[in-house]
Amino acid sequence: MAAAAVTSVGWHCAVKNVAVASTSGVAERSAEASFGRSAFRGDAVSGFLKQGNRVLDSSRSGSSRQQSVFKRAPISSVITEVAKKTVQPVDESPRADPKTVVSLILGGGAGTRLFPLTKRRAKPAVPIGGGYRLIDVPMSNCINSGINKVFILTQFNSASLNRHLARTYNFGNGINFGDGFVEVLAATQTPGEGGKEWFQGTADAVRQYLWLFEDAKNKNLEDVLILSGDHLYRMDYMDFVEKHRNSGADITISCVPMDDSRASDYGLMKIDDTGRVLYFSEKPKGADLKAMEVDTSVLGLSAEDAKSKPYIASMGIYVFKKEILQKLLRWRYPTANDFGSEIIPASAKEFNVQAYLFDDYWEDIGTIKSFFDANLGLTAQPPKFSFYDAVKPIFTSPRYLPPSKIEKCRVEDSIISHGCFLRDCSIKHSIVGIRSQMASGSALKDTMMLGADYYETDAERAALIAEGKVPIGVGANCKISNCIIDKNARIGSNVVIANADNVQEAERASQGYYIRSGIVVILKNSTIAPGTVI
Repeated sequence: MAAAAVTSVGWHCAVKNVAVASTSGVAERSAEASFGRSAFRGDAVSGFLKQGNRVLDSSRSGSSRQQSVFKRAPISSVITEVAKKTVQPVDESPRADPKTVVSLILGGGAGTRLFPLTKRRAKPAVPIGGGYRLIDVPMSNCINSGINKVFILTQFNSASLNRHLARTYNFGNGINFGDGFVEVLAATQTPGEGGKEWFQGTADAVRQYLWLFEDAKNKNLEDVLILSGDHLYRMDYMDFVEKHRNSGADITISCVPMDDSRASDYGLMKIDDTGRVLYFSEKPKGADLKAMEVDTSVLGLSAEDAKSKPYIASMGIYVFKKEILQKLLRWRYPTANDFGSEIIPASAKEFNVQAYLFDDYWEDIGTIKSFFDANLGLTAQPPKFSFYDAVKPIFTSPRYLPPSKIEKCRVEDSIISHGCFLRDCSIKHSIVGIRSQMASGSALKDTMMLGADYYETDAERAALIAEGKVPIGVGANCKISNCIIDKNARIGSNVVIANADNVQEAERASQGYYIRSGIVVILKNSTIAPGTVI
């Protein structure tokens, strides 16, 4: 849904290219459809039966030879023949069973590059797109791929992440996982697994939970899918697993072509014409970076694209054969702590490591700037990534909020989430999160409001104003641009946030904000006094 019409009674709203979120946080499609619902619907089967009967009727008026053939042939074979002629051909090779795959979603490290958004929350718990959290992306990809065995490894500031997962992906009130599971694995110190310390890295986190693969419920697992909890993309993981199995790989790395400007931020690889990884270098710089240039046309890129994107970058998403993962972490490299910088480069020299090209939108939400750009990119027409997908939706927590109420507002190229109250304001190229409030005369441009966790009653807001305090939301006559406003922030009237001096980095925690890459970040639960200019 690229745009939604906003209807009001008694109010006059100018709305242009605005998406207003639905009242339910969960997409209106049962996740049951992702777990094996038959491709043959009742009407399709009925059609096959009718066509089969017509074939039988016509045969009775034909030759005796034809009649004898149909006398010997059971009705099921007739339906099969009709189906072959009417149903689109499918790949004859059997598709891998999702039940033999388990996903491990890494909760991420301390999130220093996303600070201050990660001051009190884990990276995967950071809100995105107005009403989602980053963890919803890999979780939804798993659901849409039919994978219903999921572990999430957490360590830093995991309280809000755990709460969101429990509310959204559980057996009773959230998405139905059938015989699958979603389990949060908190950082522990496990004697006997080198676990006398907290997780030392991505590989060490998985190592300390290897014993799970020996559990009875995991006995039929063949492959382990390692995912990151801070990426924005939509992928069919079973296509990834299919490529892994068909190539006979021990490890398969999902990769994207990359240009010069960002290549040094990722693990880069060289591959042969079969897709086998010959060499892997984690975040190379200078001459080492230039040495990793390859002809990416071997991945199917056009000559022009191959010239502008001469690197093959790892997405930090891997498929391991279960026994290979156990061997690498437990016996071959028992002291290696990280997949990207240690396990993968070493394995490429000894094992069959394959590359899987992902040719769709993907963004690593690792910094404030990438987070900001990816979010505002959702307001483009059309966006490179969209949460509005009827076939492969992104799921999130059901919040049961009312529709947003918009009075005399001008909204252009923006996303308005549910439960908002917006009065006589201007919003352009911005995202307004759940339960957000804006008073009259205020304007947002190139801004992301993460919303609020709760409402204040009219009486509470009036009492705060009477006491000279600031209610949650944006006050009257504010001008805000190039800004991220974290949850529950209180911005007084006549505030200007524009970073007119183009400051790139600043720490003003005592004043309620930071500046990162020129973007002003208003802290969660902070108060910006009326008349403040930033």
